[in-house]
Amino acid sequence: MKFISPKIDYAFKKIFGSDQSEDILISFLNAIVYNGESVISSLTIVNPYNPGQVETLKDSYLDIRAILNSGEIVLIEMQVARVAAFHKRVTYNLCKAYANQLASGDYYLEITPVIAVTITDFILFKESHKCIHHFVFKDKESSSEYPEHELQLIFLELPRFVKKLPELQTLAEKWIYFMTQAQDLEEIPESLAEVTAIEKALTIANQANLTPAEAEEVSRRAMQLRDEIGRIKYATEEAREEALEEGRQAGRQAGRQEGRQEGRITEARALVLRLLNKRFPDKTAELNSLVEGLSLSALEELSDAMFELNNWEDLLTLLADIDQ
Repeated sequence: MKFISPKIDYAFKKIFGSDQSEDILISFLNAIVYNGESVISSLTIVNPYNPGQVETLKDSYLDIRAILNSGEIVLIEMQVARVAAFHKRVTYNLCKAYANQLASGDYYLEITPVIAVTITDFILFKESHKCIHHFVFKDKESSSEYPEHELQLIFLELPRFVKKLPELQTLAEKWIYFMTQAQDLEEIPESLAEVTAIEKALTIANQANLTPAEAEEVSRRAMQLRDEIGRIKYATEEAREEALEEGRQAGRQAGRQEGRQEGRITEARALVLRLLNKRFPDKTAELNSLVEGLSLSALEELSDAMFELNNWEDLLTLLADIDQ
């Protein structure tokens, strides 16, 4: 057997968002959202996958929208590559789905909670080592939760998961293993087959069960995905190498003896400024002022966090933290 990767947008929608995927999505959401408890008993997939509508699917990510038996709305998104303002987009989609429930003349009691489940193939939360992050409103000082869970943000970071097949215990671990390793399997492992929904998901993902048109589309989407990730990595590495070389030249000019430390600072400053100018090309004058005077350790910290910045406000917040 050979299986398609669930991380490919086309495959993700086919596996989790088809007419026959209700039990698959129920099991997956119970695992990720409710720690394996059977909270969800039924749901309705809105606008299910239709092979005849392939060309309308988005290249970068795919949303699956479901309405639970409780009335809650769940948005499921698979994102394989980092994009600008990603956190803002996820929050916007969550709030939009919540607000759009209310038409003119409707009552607030008719609004149901919304849960956004975002699966990423990259690290979002650098300081954490968990795979699953579950966010709700909490009091800033006491951390007590807001009594109504109207809005929930759940993130699943696939690169955090390192367990091997014999180590899998929970339903969530088995689903995450499916997400990360399905394309490398040659048969359906017994421990995964014990979960009927995962066995069914692997059956759908079996390349032998794809039509020629579907197999061709999966191949095309996988190639697009590799090209896009490669383009992002190349641009990042190219910018870093250019900045390092420019920094080295600046550092060499700073002298060898007493100026050695200053040379390292000059080199680091040149690297940071070059990277920041690529991110914020309209802020050149402000960037020079902000970076001037930073210590070597502060410059190195800023360089490490460079590609975690989503916007100008993130940069100002980080600099404020560094100054402290």
